[in-house]
Amino acid sequence: MHKKNRLILISVMCLFLYGTGVYAQNQSKYDQHKVFNPTFLNQPGTAFRSGSGAPGPYYWQNESSYVIHATLHADANSLTAKDIISYTNNSPNNLHYLWLQLDQNMYNKDSRGTQTSLIGGGRYIIAGFSGGYDISSVTITMNGKTYKPDYIITDTRMQIILPRALQAKGGKIKVSINYSFKIPPYKQRMGHYTTKNGEVFNLAQWYPRMCVYDDVIGWNTLPYLGRGQFYLDYGDYDYYVNVPWNMIVVGSGKLENASHVLTRKEQNRLSEARKSDKTVFIRNEGEIKDPNSRPVQKGLLTWHFSMHNTRDVSWAASKAFIWDAARINLPKGKEALAESAYPVESAGNNAWGRSTQFVKATIEYNSKQWYPYPWPVAVNAAANAGGMEYPGIVFCNYRDKGKGLWGVTTHEMGHNWFPMLVGSNEREYGWMDEGFNSFIDIYSTKAFNNDEFGHYSVLEDSLRYFASVLDRLPVTEPIMTYDDVANRRFLGFASYVKPAAGLYILREDVLGHKRFDEAFRTYIHRWAYKHPTPKDFFRTMNDVAGEDLNWFWKEWFYEDWRLDQAVTDVNYVDQDPSKGSYITITNNDRMVMPVTVGIYESNGKNGMVHLPVEIWQRGGKWTFKYNSSSKLDSVIVDPDHQLPDSNPENNTWTPMH
Repeated sequence: MHKKNRLILISVMCLFLYGTGVYAQNQSKYDQHKVFNPTFLNQPGTAFRSGSGAPGPYYWQNESSYVIHATLHADANSLTAKDIISYTNNSPNNLHYLWLQLDQNMYNKDSRGTQTSLIGGGRYIIAGFSGGYDISSVTITMNGKTYKPDYIITDTRMQIILPRALQAKGGKIKVSINYSFKIPPYKQRMGHYTTKNGEVFNLAQWYPRMCVYDDVIGWNTLPYLGRGQFYLDYGDYDYYVNVPWNMIVVGSGKLENASHVLTRKEQNRLSEARKSDKTVFIRNEGEIKDPNSRPVQKGLLTWHFSMHNTRDVSWAASKAFIWDAARINLPKGKEALAESAYPVESAGNNAWGRSTQFVKATIEYNSKQWYPYPWPVAVNAAANAGGMEYPGIVFCNYRDKGKGLWGVTTHEMGHNWFPMLVGSNEREYGWMDEGFNSFIDIYSTKAFNNDEFGHYSVLEDSLRYFASVLDRLPVTEPIMTYDDVANRRFLGFASYVKPAAGLYILREDVLGHKRFDEAFRTYIHRWAYKHPTPKDFFRTMNDVAGEDLNWFWKEWFYEDWRLDQAVTDVNYVDQDPSKGSYITITNNDRMVMPVTVGIYESNGKNGMVHLPVEIWQRGGKWTFKYNSSSKLDSVIVDPDHQLPDSNPENNTWTPMH
């Protein structure tokens, strides 16, 4: 999800500084045995997940496919639907019950999400609104027989008790659920809001969905509280949305019945957009109130979308939408379609008029750099929230303009790689989508239009924001913290900033571009459409890069440690500057990093020494010889300020006069 002012490496440096204060280290806290711990991450691989980080020879995951027929009651702000789930049990276990997610139940007045929210509703709950699923029927079909099963609804979960076990290694079942719910006013992830030309509906978490049953913990049934996001199976979707005749619908996947829901003129424009690198209007501002811009002028129209090998689908609908599109050029000559749908309040060349080009640029860059975008469309739908992501469609704020609109668009679109393509468990490890995505944002922003928006231009705002937060919150938390558990004022750092900065440091300073990129791409390829854990990522990076990075994973992701490198002493060989110098550096705090030392001589010669992290394996003090030929004017650790050093005052040595 989007975080105002995308936060990257130097923000973390500032956080470390403000979080700990500038202080002199009187006594080293460093213990090499804790950093270089041979028992860390040393559990053997299994038949399902190998020690190299790759899926094992017997890796499995279950499949959930959906056919959904829904009707939007725009005047009543409600939805009725039938959800038909085809579920395949590929696990080695017989299943005696199924677990489903009922996310809309978070809006019940007695839900755990409501009871754990701040007074007034907080970020995810709407004070005074009570919703949730109204389920009218549940049936299952197994082995050709249909049953009405017993089921238990507990908060945002439903357990369906099966009349007989669903067999392992290929057992199939069909679950049919008739339901309805009230669509809440917009609150962070989905809802509806008012524009001068009508309501805009952004529908997400809009159907009962299977919980994931995996080889790690079995059924994943953590409740939906709002902050922690989603963990979903992959499968195929066909969904049919009935809306009033004058509405435009955009959604995840391919529009299957354009000839039924679009005029001939709109169909031609859509065909033109598929061939155009420039934005083409499918429906322009002047046509919003024109009844002839719709193929019929009464009743309901059914929009049919399909999407294959995806973990979710979402959609947006409004009679107020302007709709435009352009071609996305993908590797190996493949193509997709970038689309934007937004009200007139959002229009303009410095606002949503650029949205489709932002979508196009982001998808094209990430497809070339990391992994080809796999779905036929990528939609940006104007919403009344900071930003939210779903496969093939994202919701960005309709008020955003310029750099702000670029930032939220590239971030939300980046989520198509993490976690839509690489299907990590967001409910437990939010950083595996937010942090990874914040990392790739750095490079997509730099690549866009000659770095138009400045991939570091957010740093000043980031510093001010986080400095003010940490003044009130001096205690930080490890990345390995559930989003629902993390302090709300610290969530952005733990899930977004620090993971992104860690990957940036690995790419720019530890591994270099070639080794990092090969390892990161391998991780994506290995786990595309699968369910990786953090250890699968760590082990893949170690395996492909050919480095034991466990020291880094431990200190950066599992601990709340600080870095403090210093230059503590300089002596000349035989007290003769022309014979060279001995330079002593120390590691004063718990974290370690490779060291870059800049050395500046009085004769004008400058040098740079790069020392591996292994210098710290025997302790926190290291002396090396430098072949200087004159007195030294200064010695500086990390002269380019690439590392998050908490005490920069001791990074520089100058001679005493």
